[in-house]
Amino acid sequence: MRYFDAFTVSAFRLEIQQTYTIPAERSNVELFLAGGERPLGHNAAWHGRIEEIVSSGRTVQRAKAVRRPLTDYLRYQRAWSIPGNVAAGEDYRMVDITENDWDLPEQDFWLFDEATVVHLDYHPDGVFIGAELVEEPDLTQYCRWRDVALSHGVPFDGWDAGAGPAG
Repeated sequence: MRYFDAFTVSAFRLEIQQTYTIPAERSNVELFLAGGERPLGHNAAWHGRIEEIVSSGRTVQRAKAVRRPLTDYLRYQRAWSIPGNVAAGEDYRMVDITENDWDLPEQDFWLFDEATVVHLDYHPDGVFIGAELVEEPDLTQYCRWRDVALSHGVPFDGWDAGAGPAG
């Protein structure tokens, strides 16, 4: 996504989907669900990208909305994916929307430099449809959603998923 490469100060992502069906992750999700070991170098390319961004002085924040009980995909993310993102420098927050949706939208999006909004569209089963630049977004609303998610989110390292050690 070219917007991700071009931001100068901050990138924020709100993740609302409870399951993402990503072909490149399928074998890892299956391995996780079968009780296998996380492969060495899991998500290394993404982690390297985040490390470069953070070392340049830019920030990457993400708020992941979660409903209990966690989906298998969220259990996989919690155990195998998110810890590496955090270690690479992402400010990753978990927002429990089980009992209160905090008036967050039903749409995943990226907000770059508080100026550019890109919607991420998915089928209900989590299959990615595409990304679309929002022309003339209500930036006040998107910044409000970001602020609400971050204020109700718990930093990943302090979040208790209540799902045991395997996720």
